Amino acid sequence: MPAGILFARVWDDVSGRKDSTRLEQKGVEYITALAPLVSALAEAQSSALSGVTSVPTSLTAAVTGVDAVDRQLGGDLRTRDRWTGLKQKIELLPKVTGGPIAVFQAHVEVSDLALALYDAVRNNSALIRDPDNDLSHLQQAVAVELPATVVQVSRMGDLSQLVAKANAQQQAQLGPQFGAAVLEVNTSVNSLTDNLQAAVDDTNSPTLSGNLVSGLDTFRRGVESLTRGANPGGAPDASTMATAQSQLQVSLANLAGITTREMTRLLDDRLDTLDYRTLEALAAAGAAVLFALAAIALRLTARRRTAGAPSPARVPGENTRDLAVGAPGGDFGGQMPVYGDATQTRRERSGALR
Repeated sequence: MPAGILFARVWDDVSGRKDSTRLEQKGVEYITALAPLVSALAEAQSSALSGVTSVPTSLTAAVTGVDAVDRQLGGDLRTRDRWTGLKQKIELLPKVTGGPIAVFQAHVEVSDLALALYDAVRNNSALIRDPDNDLSHLQQAVAVELPATVVQVSRMGDLSQLVAKANAQQQAQLGPQFGAAVLEVNTSVNSLTDNLQAAVDDTNSPTLSGNLVSGLDTFRRGVESLTRGANPGGAPDASTMATAQSQLQVSLANLAGITTREMTRLLDDRLDTLDYRTLEALAAAGAAVLFALAAIALRLTARRRTAGAPSPARVPGENTRDLAVGAPGGDFGGQMPVYGDATQTRRERSGALR
């Protein structure tokens, strides 16, 4: 019984962790599809502010990719309604009218919804509650700091050009947004670096350190180049920003791919470990059952042997308490066996003779 209770607890614990890990794997798969979407939304925002009315092919491909993943995983991750609303907003972007500021604000709303979808995936897939420090820091980096950095960098670059072309009234409206975007970029990049460094410091993965260092370095250089092009406090350099934007898109895809691959590898390793623990639990339970059956079999065998053994012969009516071992024929070698008090025994015999 105690072995059975212990086995049930171990089995429930392992089964629960395996289910949670599989759900986290679905979350990583969904996040992998969201990274191109955030990058494509940044490109679409810059294109729309430049006067391009057609939707970039990168955005069409990204929407198709997320749509396919949501059809497969949206039910488990409870993201279907949120993605449907975001998709409708994306489809309406080319139809926005009212000037550059209105176009910009429409793209801001859509990118905020994309970041909210990231949060929904993190929460509903349990990635946000992962017990391992390396995975916890990686999910924070890839699903919070990295997309937030891309969104804020894109806003900073586009706002710098809007502010440069705006009149005094528009500058009063756009200036605070530009300053906030610059601060958000610095905060997001620093948080991203800290989380990736913490993941490297507390992991057993042999490939995490080298891959992340190179990817993060390229990404940071892209952000710095775009910040120089935006030139906070001065006139933006459009050519520098265009080059930096292209470099940033490439480095974003690379860093997001590295991070999600490492997360997938760590989750696969955890599942392998849990499968091994399942086999251990089954082996222990099997051994306990075999030992219990062996003990029962030995006990039954001993009872059968005891039941089949012949009883010692005795004369009917004989009181076994008065039996004593002596010489044949009742000869006790001249000595009578003494039972209890000798004087009392002699008195009982004298009374019997009388």
